[in-house]
Amino acid sequence: MNLSISGHHLEVTPALRDYVTQKLGRITRHFDRVIDIKVFLTVDKLVQKAEINIHVPGKEIFAESSDADLYAAIDTLADKLDRQVLKYKAKVNDHGHDAMKHVPAE
Repeated sequence: MNLSISGHHLEVTPALRDYVTQKLGRITRHFDRVIDIKVFLTVDKLVQKAEINIHVPGKEIFAESSDADLYAAIDTLADKLDRQVLKYKAKVNDHGHDAMKHVPAE
């Protein structure tokens, strides 16, 4: 898994990098086939924004969040991505077993 963290009008400190890595650990714990993660952190006056693009086999998952506090934006973003990754994992692992339940009886 490749992890890229960049900032616009913001210096990415080791503490910030560790915090983002810790929050993204939850996503990789739920789905281990993540190929690439790109994190983009932006500060514009009073709005702090975080964007993440995750590349998994067959799909790109994108989420963004903005808040007055960058750490709160990262927390919200991690929750959004966790839900999206779990939904994708359920969709990939569902092999159509429910299809037989809906066959009309003759």
